[in-house]
Amino acid sequence: MLEAANHSEKLLVSELKNGNEKAFRQLFDLYHQDIYGYSISLLKSKEAAEENVQDVFMKVWLNRESLDIEQSFKAYIFTIARNQAFNVLNKAANEVVLKEAVFYESQKSHEYGDYAIREADCKKLQKQAIKQLPPKRRQIFKMSRKKGMSYEEISQELGISINTVRNQMSKALESMRGFFQLHDEII
Repeated sequence: MLEAANHSEKLLVSELKNGNEKAFRQLFDLYHQDIYGYSISLLKSKEAAEENVQDVFMKVWLNRESLDIEQSFKAYIFTIARNQAFNVLNKAANEVVLKEAVFYESQKSHEYGDYAIREADCKKLQKQAIKQLPPKRRQIFKMSRKKGMSYEEISQELGISINTVRNQMSKALESMRGFFQLHDEII
């Protein structure tokens, strides 16, 4: 039985190498739950795990032509999932360290009154950045960041797909980053 499954997987990977979308879908259906479970065990977040699954299969699709039919596809995608999860965790850890360093430096070198003024400027700037988002994107952003709703809850409430929510959040954050970069002299 194991050999038949192995042969079937090799056949699907071979078809995927040739750009067969049905083969890709079958491999996705076969492994996405396993990758999700593994991702959630590493990332401890449903949204991050869902994103990791999407990223793993996006990478598989983009690199399909270089797949090795003789290599275990399952081992290949688990390796991608692990590496991407570690990248996410490293980035998050670096952001925490950076925030702590910035906070420590600002506390050390500025008096409290000056810090309070800068914090007020940042909050005002954040409100402006949110205000400049298109209405639907702003609504999704506020539901996620202000109300603390998950992407799944937002998709159900608004009657849109989780992918749409994820894409809109990504665009909102990108737009806000751009806004902050244009106004970084205030910060």
